[in-house]
Amino acid sequence: MLLAIPKYEFKERQQKFFGKLVEKNCDAAIVFSVTDIFYLTGFHFHPTERPIGVFIDPNQNVHLFVPALEHEHAKEYGVVDFVHSYPEYPGIKHPMEYLKEVLKEYGFENKTVGYDAIGYGSSMGYRGQSVDTIITVKEFVTLKGVIEEMRFIKSKNEIELIKESCRWGNLAHRLLQKYTKAGLSEIEITSRASMEATMAMIETLGQEYKPHGSTAYAIFRGQIGPQSAFPHAVTQNIVLKKGDTLVTGAASDVFGYTSELERVMFVEEANKEQERYFQYMYEAQEVAFSAIKPGIPCSAVEESVQKYFKEAGITELTSHHTGHNIGLLGHEAPFFDLGDHTEIKPGMVFTVEPGIYVKGLGGFRHSDTVLVTDEGIEMLTYYPRDLQSLIC
Repeated sequence: MLLAIPKYEFKERQQKFFGKLVEKNCDAAIVFSVTDIFYLTGFHFHPTERPIGVFIDPNQNVHLFVPALEHEHAKEYGVVDFVHSYPEYPGIKHPMEYLKEVLKEYGFENKTVGYDAIGYGSSMGYRGQSVDTIITVKEFVTLKGVIEEMRFIKSKNEIELIKESCRWGNLAHRLLQKYTKAGLSEIEITSRASMEATMAMIETLGQEYKPHGSTAYAIFRGQIGPQSAFPHAVTQNIVLKKGDTLVTGAASDVFGYTSELERVMFVEEANKEQERYFQYMYEAQEVAFSAIKPGIPCSAVEESVQKYFKEAGITELTSHHTGHNIGLLGHEAPFFDLGDHTEIKPGMVFTVEPGIYVKGLGGFRHSDTVLVTDEGIEMLTYYPRDLQSLIC
């Protein structure tokens, strides 16, 4: 059972990134994105006010730059050639001064240097110079989106981790539906389901399992009754009532890789109006499934769904695009959106989640995770989608 990306795949990713640098005429590179650092090196960390980055020197050595408290951690888990550290932030000597010294030592001066961001950024109180002010180079070239685009198409190992995520999200959702009862609060229900699924997950997968994110969970996220008409509501500890429309979410992280399973459910019963909007949502998702084909732009999928909504006369009840790529982040590019013309290719993994939102009644949104194949799609999530199966 695959529970981690093997070391050789991180090396392959680095080699591919080196090729991207050649295409951009870059001699070296600096990367600050947390997700992209993990993608390239396997080093998973909690970003704080202390700057962390990865840099590629002109000899294609891979370096991690970390605070001292992460030094041994980075040496243990980072698939890199060198680890450099500084004492603390802000420190008597600022971390950017240490970075300047290391970059000079490894030949960055007067070279063409690629970067994803011109400096480290954090909402936790970090203040520091941008890289272009600490070292003199021939030219800085933006690499924004380069590694993100490398992540568009998933490897066989990545797909297996996402499938494993789907399995445990499925269990968490089963338990969520089992415990969903009128008179209980959302936090009571979701906590019980998430904990039971997590315990089953860690007992089954054993010591080798590393979430690098969330363990198994199933939630309502405040989308209960009329509140479910807010597409991104927040938990409010609502007590469920008979007839409530519910929008759920369930997943798990496996070595940082996640999936998305969402369902519309109803407490004890669904009235005719709820059934009607459920059917619109169900059919819109079917339209999207049928539209996804390799070789067409992402926008074509959204066009098909929007055409269905227009013909049904419910466009005013929709408020977001049909889906997005998923992997190391819950939302990744590209998107099933009218403005995204990225070509769909085999190996991409998307969520498919057209939604309908009716004020006073609720939201209607299933989300399934699908893998693009040579012919169309493979469903990775497999929870029942029909109305009768989703009455609690």
